[in-house]
Amino acid sequence: MINLTIIDALKKLKSREIGALELMQAHLDRIEKYNPELNAYITVTRERALNDATAAAERIANGTARPLDGIPIAMKDLFATRGIRTTAASRMLENFVPEYESTISQKFIDAGSVLLGKSNLDEFAMGTFSKTSYFGAPVNPWQREHKLTAGGSSGGSTSAVASGMAMGATGTDTGGSIRFPCSITGLVGVKPTYGLCSRWGCVAFASSLDTPGPIARTVDDAALLLSVMAGHDAKDSTSAPNAKFDIDGELQPILGDGKKLRIGVIKEFNSVQISEDMKKLFEQRVSDLKSMGAEIVEVSIPNVLDALAAYYIIAPAEASSNLARYDGMRYGLRVEGVDLEDTYKKTRAAGFGTEVQCRMLIGTAVLSSESYEVYFMQAARVRRMISDAFNNAFDKCDLIVCPSGANTALPLDSDLTPLEYYALDLFTVAMNLAGVPAVSVPCGLASNGLPLGMQVVGRRFDDMRVLQLAKHIETAANVDNRPTVIMGE
Repeated sequence: MINLTIIDALKKLKSREIGALELMQAHLDRIEKYNPELNAYITVTRERALNDATAAAERIANGTARPLDGIPIAMKDLFATRGIRTTAASRMLENFVPEYESTISQKFIDAGSVLLGKSNLDEFAMGTFSKTSYFGAPVNPWQREHKLTAGGSSGGSTSAVASGMAMGATGTDTGGSIRFPCSITGLVGVKPTYGLCSRWGCVAFASSLDTPGPIARTVDDAALLLSVMAGHDAKDSTSAPNAKFDIDGELQPILGDGKKLRIGVIKEFNSVQISEDMKKLFEQRVSDLKSMGAEIVEVSIPNVLDALAAYYIIAPAEASSNLARYDGMRYGLRVEGVDLEDTYKKTRAAGFGTEVQCRMLIGTAVLSSESYEVYFMQAARVRRMISDAFNNAFDKCDLIVCPSGANTALPLDSDLTPLEYYALDLFTVAMNLAGVPAVSVPCGLASNGLPLGMQVVGRRFDDMRVLQLAKHIETAANVDNRPTVIMGE
């Protein structure tokens, strides 16, 4: 059962070949066996999983099954879950139990999924390796004896899905936090169009960039999860009025049988150093698309290499504003001081980790009256130029492909400088700045046996075609990402 895709599991649940309680227990057993080593979950919700699976089994039995009835999932520990601890992987919220449900987690409840637990992440989603988590970093299931990163900030979600401790998971992508972890764990990760999925009830990092999305083993599974997550939410002012993603069955081919498609390759990325394995696999997959009938064209995003600098001004600035609410007054950690100001200082010094403090300081600095025009507004102008450049590029092509990252997973103890960590987001941040949809899909295995991913990028709200092309790449690459294979069982 662990190796089943979500699509296959739903078929077997419907035909009564397997039961919802049986499927849930198989995943809970796996969590008990592997989570102490992989640290994918911060909180495991056994009692909630039992209740969810029991209710799903009853609906399946009486013919009122919902779209995800009986499917065990992991919820990134940024999404508020009523009555269940929601920490954002921070000491600041270590014991926070919300009295409300986020829109995304409520959608999964309504769809009948089984909640296995809250998955690990970088503190407040700020990081690339999930090493900034107050609860320790999750481990990549691939070649786990080497203690490789599962990526960040959604590293717990990718570790859980890749190892078979969940069939699917939620993530958030602010600058690549779904796509990069999925690339190095052999999974499919979707950063939808900004505004397609509600952010209400999701702990905020950078409000104009944060994008909830699904993580799964196959493109079809990811599309099904996205169909559950998507939709307009009146409670979220950034939710798009036309937010919609419907799918009936599996994705339909977008290439072959005489179907033509112009696929763009970004010229500016040619100057970026990537591993020979990534270069070779990317070229192979582009060649595959060409053989299926696609026309490959070179497109230009002139400021795409400036996206990293713009991102690391805009994101910390928004984080500085969003995290100002954590002051020890209403909820979360409180460290008493001699007066109100001292209480603020001591609470925030104790509650926030080094990376979060660093980004808040940078964000506060760039928003100061002396720096606002020089830094923040300049970054905002670059952002607009990047968005316009994507629009211009899509006048010449239908979809764009590019690497998801430069290399395979690195060891968790890699001695990288902060700038080297930030540079790992080079291939992903521009899509967040532009608000366009992007999917990371496995494109093959490197010479060291580890997975690599490539992205498909589309126009705003062209999420369906992005996923359709990703499925062609998935089929061509044919990466075996079954959990028992990954874990060497």
